[in-house]
Amino acid sequence: MRGKRPASDHPAPFPRRGLASCMLAAIVSLAGCATYTDLPLDTGAGAAGVSQLTAPTSVMPLPALSTHRFDPADGLDVTEVAMLAVANSPDLRLKRDELGIARAQAFAAGLLPDPQLGLSGDFPRRSGAGLVTGYSLGLSEDISALLTRSSRRAAARSQASQVNLDLLWAEWQTVAQARLLFDQVVNLHAQQARLAREQEALATVSGYIHAALQAGNLTYDSASAGLNAEADVHKRLADTAIALHQAQSDLHRLLGLAPTARLDLVGAPYASQPTPAQVQTALDDLPRRRPDLLALQAGYQSQQARLRSAILAQFPALNIGFNTARDTSAVYTNGLDIGITLPLFDRNRGNIAIERATRQQLHDDYTARLLDTRSDMQRISRDLATLDDQLATLAAHAQQLDQARASAERAWQAGTLDWPTYLAIRGNALGADLDLLSTRQQRAMQSIALEALLGNTDLVSAPPASTQASTP
Repeated sequence: MRGKRPASDHPAPFPRRGLASCMLAAIVSLAGCATYTDLPLDTGAGAAGVSQLTAPTSVMPLPALSTHRFDPADGLDVTEVAMLAVANSPDLRLKRDELGIARAQAFAAGLLPDPQLGLSGDFPRRSGAGLVTGYSLGLSEDISALLTRSSRRAAARSQASQVNLDLLWAEWQTVAQARLLFDQVVNLHAQQARLAREQEALATVSGYIHAALQAGNLTYDSASAGLNAEADVHKRLADTAIALHQAQSDLHRLLGLAPTARLDLVGAPYASQPTPAQVQTALDDLPRRRPDLLALQAGYQSQQARLRSAILAQFPALNIGFNTARDTSAVYTNGLDIGITLPLFDRNRGNIAIERATRQQLHDDYTARLLDTRSDMQRISRDLATLDDQLATLAAHAQQLDQARASAERAWQAGTLDWPTYLAIRGNALGADLDLLSTRQQRAMQSIALEALLGNTDLVSAPPASTQASTP
């Protein structure tokens, strides 16, 4: 008959089965861990040329862009410029990064909280008969997090939808900005060409005036009109060049191009002429089409879910766990742990008040945005009607003064017209031509702004007759 094994001087080891289970759980949990990869910073130099940029039609937000053939080999028309802007704008890249963050937050909101595993050991300090190593192993889960999971997921999904719609609205605005900058560059080039022709024409008059001053046949008081005309054209050329540099710089940045990259613009600027019926139809359907308004609606729904989640969180937080243990006397026990927060003071009332106030703010923000949009659309529609009438008048006036300038030039060359009168006629014709170009650009700005507000891609039509006149 075997006798009892004498008690060891060393504590009994922790049960191998429990240790193996803990190691297995640790290995499984680490198997799906993310790994770190380095992401070096960019130089920020921009693309050296248009050939380095791409504009896939699959990412275009508007049908007019997704169906347009992209071929920069023969220059860039206004639609190709808009396509490049959508695909390569640095600001839109940041918006897409925000969308990635929102989607990651929506993913995180749907994850269940990890259970808590607790492990402890109890080692006897002195050996004795029947003493073993004690241990406690417990597993618990936060139940209250499960109660608010659906509301948190709904809020995160609506938030991601809002960011996605904000991105779409930013793409629409980028298209409008590209069209506007295209028009500015083309218009400023036209102004430069007109001023250069004027400067060349004034060179012969300036030569005559300087020769008369040197010969003493003309005083500086008498010559001031001629000298001022030459200086005024020179200043206008410089001002136009500075404005052109700014527009070209803005366009390069919008396209993600280096400042020194060559950019060949071809074709006519963008033109649209919505009818009052089209404007009214778009106005009536505004809340169902405009991405920014849809984004506000999604944000409001997200806030509704946050408020529901805050209300659910006012109930006591509950934590449930199970444990198994062995004391140093080799007594095995199983237990149940329940932790509950007593709702005596906080009861999440502060967060509920914050979420309610935030919801009210979003509600009022949406109402104000709708009102502002309707007011802006009505104002721009009236402005376009006024500008159309003004363009018709300016075009007729500029044509008359151009004819007078041509007649005066022939008379001055024939010696039948004095140079002060000739310069006055030229100055009037130049002012009318520049006013016409400036008003055309102003109308283009308002037209592009209206279409961006309408969010209607079917409003493209030929410009009114007054804007189809040849460039001075």
